Amino acid sequence: MKKIVVLTGAGISAESGLQTFRDSDGLWEGYNIEDVATPEAWQRDPVLVQDFYNMRRKAVLEAQPNAAHVALAKLEQQYDVTVITQNIDDLHERGGSGNVLHLHGVITRSQSSLNPNLTYPINGWELKIGELCELGSQLRAHVVWFGEAVPMIEEAARICSQADIFILVGTSLNVYPAAGLIHYVPNDVSKFIIDPKIPPITAGNFTRIEAKATEGVTLLVKELVNGY
Repeated sequence: MKKIVVLTGAGISAESGLQTFRDSDGLWEGYNIEDVATPEAWQRDPVLVQDFYNMRRKAVLEAQPNAAHVALAKLEQQYDVTVITQNIDDLHERGGSGNVLHLHGVITRSQSSLNPNLTYPINGWELKIGELCELGSQLRAHVVWFGEAVPMIEEAARICSQADIFILVGTSLNVYPAAGLIHYVPNDVSKFIIDPKIPPITAGNFTRIEAKATEGVTLLVKELVNGY
């Protein structure tokens, strides 16, 4: 069974109503990134950061998977598929994908402030100040902040190196180390990139599908399922 590796970014979730991480004004939902997505912000104002991610979690839980999420899941009928996502939502899983690697964590889980390897499910959308991990430290969103290590990047690179078919969806290729994963994909495999505004890309020959994720992914999946 051929192995398909899919790397997704904010563009695939935008069509489910979730704002992209870096909007044109450099803000995320009206907040400066430095105020809500760094360890320093957490140290400075944990209440603000916790409230911010509570509202993002609420939005994620209210959002629904779109046609692109659902289409990618259909590939599993004929291929060994791994979805590597930069997104912190769980829309791939809810869309039916069975093998999803979250590079930047997933907002529907919490983690210990002392040990990021200690993660827990969150009941509902609100994580409160005063909720502690088993070590006695405050629980925070299970999200990789700027300035923190990306613990799954080596595993993601290994998976990319095994791809027979590689698909990029809705990513600007601006966020590292995630953007560097394309360099681990073997040169001789089929590569596709789907985005309304395809970014400059130098690694290998990509077939370019200049379209929104819901349109482009659906078209590509039909081709791949019908005997590509």
